[in-house]
Amino acid sequence: MGNASSMLTQYDIEEVQEHCHKLFSLQEIVSLYQRFCQLDRNAKGFISADEFLSVPEFAMNPLSQRLLKMVDGLNFKDFVAFLSAFSAKASVQQKIQLIFKVYDSDGNGKVSFNDILEVLRDLSGSFISDNQREQVLTQLLKEAGYLRDSYLMLDDFIKVFGSSGLKMEVEVPVD
Repeated sequence: MGNASSMLTQYDIEEVQEHCHKLFSLQEIVSLYQRFCQLDRNAKGFISADEFLSVPEFAMNPLSQRLLKMVDGLNFKDFVAFLSAFSAKASVQQKIQLIFKVYDSDGNGKVSFNDILEVLRDLSGSFISDNQREQVLTQLLKEAGYLRDSYLMLDDFIKVFGSSGLKMEVEVPVD
């Protein structure tokens, strides 16, 4: 599985469905496999960071450099699992777990004030000053009962950001 010249078997599809908590139908998985094979230009069985950057929507994302750390070298099963967080069927918990990983750029399981500030800087660019970002973030943490020097674990992160009504759906084209 993962080589552009190979075909998905029913077993492969069921295994991928289990791996992504059945968020994608059989037809969607086949469509994702075709897209995976298009991206995997050298038929290595995984997608490199450069291959991901060939997707215009991905390359234009202000968080693309952070996301690249998460997706570089994904095989097909992990590619589908990564995309499952963007499914309309994914739970808020699954979406927040992905977002937490984006913020936790060093992968230590904790998000600091500066980690969040960096993401806010990536997202807002020069539209907001560093001082304004710091004030907003300090207030947000304070309202949730945290200090500026607090480290947020996943549960804390959910407490602070989980009630924001996240929208991360992406259409999976089905041919």
